Amino acid sequence: MKVFLLEDDDAIGMGLKYSLEKEGYDVTHVRTFAEAKSAWKTNEYDISILDINLPDGSGYDICGYLKESEDIPVIFLTAADAEVNVVMGLELGADDYICKPFRVNELMARIKSVLRRAGKGEAGSADSQSGIERLGNLCIYTNEAKVTVKDEASGKEESVELTALEYRLLLTFCNNRGVVLTRNQLLSDMWDISGDFVNDNTLTVYIKRLRDKIEKDPSDPKIIKTVRGMGYIVDK
Repeated sequence: MKVFLLEDDDAIGMGLKYSLEKEGYDVTHVRTFAEAKSAWKTNEYDISILDINLPDGSGYDICGYLKESEDIPVIFLTAADAEVNVVMGLELGADDYICKPFRVNELMARIKSVLRRAGKGEAGSADSQSGIERLGNLCIYTNEAKVTVKDEASGKEESVELTALEYRLLLTFCNNRGVVLTRNQLLSDMWDISGDFVNDNTLTVYIKRLRDKIEKDPSDPKIIKTVRGMGYIVDK
């Protein structure tokens, strides 16, 4: 099942993409009205998930654009649950809407329900959609784009502030547990918010910064381990 995801918040978008791909969906993530129009291909996707508030337009506009070419199921993501917003979305042909913040399992249930009503099958997978990934004493709340580390002494979770690229890097490692990722593989998946590719030296800096924030002893990392001559690995 292919999902067309329009979400301008990079952290939320990356978290949703990660969660959806874990459930077996193939996700195309775009961030703006212009990107959406450029990436859209008729009959290529099974369902679209659209954020309403965009930097260069509105999810309503994109919904109208998609529906002109194809009767694809649409779910709106909205920070506002005012009745007028809901009614407007449904009148434009949306099949459902969900208000932020939301739980990943709720979104998954809505997606499956909309796909069933549209006569489409469902993606493969998963047992539980908790939206929580654990790496040692690290907790990644993918539905909230939040990361915490558990203090061993007090047992309390402390928030870890990550940049969008640091968070993306962490999700990349988490999505490839037990797999050695080469620097070239990581570089191909990393770019800054202006669209420029991250170079090799910058990648080294980002990995160091990420380790400084999530490792108990960054000089002896237990989460993101170096595989000499090959790259990096996060164990299963």
